[in-house]
Amino acid sequence: MVVETRRSGGGTELVRKVVLGIGYWVQGLRCFPWMTVSFFLKDGLNVDPSTLQILQNSANLPMVAKPLYGVVSDAFYIRGQHRLPYIALGAFLQAVSWLAIAILSPSSITIISIYLLLSNLGASIAEVANDAIVAEVGKQPASSSKKTRSPSSGNLPSFVWMASSAGGVLGNLLAGVAIGRISPQIMFLFFGLLLAVQFLVTISVHESALDLPKTVTKAGIRKQLSDLLSALKRPEIANSIIWLAASHAVIPALTGTMFFYQTQYLKIDTSVLGISKVFGQAAMLLWGMVYNRHLKSVPPRKLMSAIQAMMALFMVSDILFVKGVYKTMGVPDSLYVVIFSGVLEVLFFFKILPFSVLMAQLCPPGCEGSLIAFVMSAIALALIISGFLGVALASSVGVTGDDFSGLPLGLAIQAVCTLLPLFRSSWIHDDTRSKPRSKEE
Repeated sequence: MVVETRRSGGGTELVRKVVLGIGYWVQGLRCFPWMTVSFFLKDGLNVDPSTLQILQNSANLPMVAKPLYGVVSDAFYIRGQHRLPYIALGAFLQAVSWLAIAILSPSSITIISIYLLLSNLGASIAEVANDAIVAEVGKQPASSSKKTRSPSSGNLPSFVWMASSAGGVLGNLLAGVAIGRISPQIMFLFFGLLLAVQFLVTISVHESALDLPKTVTKAGIRKQLSDLLSALKRPEIANSIIWLAASHAVIPALTGTMFFYQTQYLKIDTSVLGISKVFGQAAMLLWGMVYNRHLKSVPPRKLMSAIQAMMALFMVSDILFVKGVYKTMGVPDSLYVVIFSGVLEVLFFFKILPFSVLMAQLCPPGCEGSLIAFVMSAIALALIISGFLGVALASSVGVTGDDFSGLPLGLAIQAVCTLLPLFRSSWIHDDTRSKPRSKEE
């Protein structure tokens, strides 16, 4: 039975938090099956580092089309709803893919790739719809009965951020403990059933219970795409996005190689890898707090350039790690993996927070959501390019699943490539004092 409630403040806020809390928590928990996938491919199907990295990056292709999902959900209503049906569809696609992997146990890399693509397609659709609800609630005008915003409008972004982070922490901890003790099929089955529960919860709620602002889209997809293209034609926006995407794309990612090096060569326990990812998520939360309290006034060009340089410094540290320098100094490999590897894995995304603030300042009113979705898809495409460049780099320096002698050279090249975007940091718009122009300007 579909639940439909009236627009009472407490009931509306509760329904929003239930639907979005589950949605963001489950999406944060996606690290649980994906960490299992890495070990399943390495140990179960005996893939090499390059194949593993190619498969993982190719599976992210649906993320590139996020702006399209946003425009479609804006323009097309399903039975009078334009957010919850898309969240339900995303949960359904993910549930089907993970349950298929768990029950059918495919041994073909091609079949597994198709299921993983389907899973990320569902995740992308659900993420866009969830983000759209948060954005709509955040800018919802005051009601006629109350001259203030809904009490959830200001707290909702922090609430969903905490829900997603809690899912990520729990997912990494569970995966680190369960891998090697529970079969991958059972882990995939557990996550698939969890997505099925999310699907049932979502379809049991009618969108009117969320009290979202009523919008009428007369021009449809064409008008919304036109607004987005107008924003992207502005040099201060276009150049900044190009720099951000390029700052990711030019770095050859060696994630698959480092995964094999840590698990195959160093024999790092899976629980240590799980704790490393938890440490990285904690660093993300800390970064958000530090930025909001102390770094908002720092010019975005200066801040993002500093983060880029820090990434290169961490990669130089990885060279010393691979050469055994830290081990001779008495630092255990597991401790380095937990702290430095965990931070480096998320350091790539530190730039997104100040960049999102910059885009909010530059974006003309009315297309904030589509522009941010475009930025996220550009980053997704850049990370895919980075992954394929990493495969080419690992091959060129002679790194295989059993031979890591060329890894220090590969890491050195990676560090140099990380510094290249600094020579074009002037592309980042830095005059945030200027107000964004309206669509008509």
